Order: sequence, then C-alpha cells, then structure tokens
Amino acid sequence: MTVLVGIIVILFATLFLLVPMLEKHGRERSPDELQKISRWMTPLMVIMIIAMAIRYFLG
Repeated sequence: MTVLVGIIVILFATLFLLVPMLEKHGRERSPDELQKISRWMTPLMVIMIIAMAIRYFLG
C-alpha cells in the first residue's frame, strides 16, 4: 500500500512541476501541425477499442 501511495505522490508532484514548465516553455502548434495530429486520432481510437474488446473477450 505504501508503494502505491508513493507512486501517486510522485505522479502528482511531477504533474505540478511539469505542467507549468510546459506552459511556459512549450511552443504553440500551427494549424497545419494540429490537423496532421488530429488526422491520426480517430484510427488510433478505433484500434484501441478493438484491442480492448479482444482483450475483454479473450481474458
């Protein structure tokens, strides 16, 4: 149980440190880059749902 609490504490600590750093030093994406990224989202979600269904029915 203490290991789980330690992992959760580390995750939240890194979140509170990394999110402000990324907001400060991260760069703004252009609309073209965002369109390229969003083009991959639907197929990846479909693949993930199929993989989860296979895992559910086989497991």
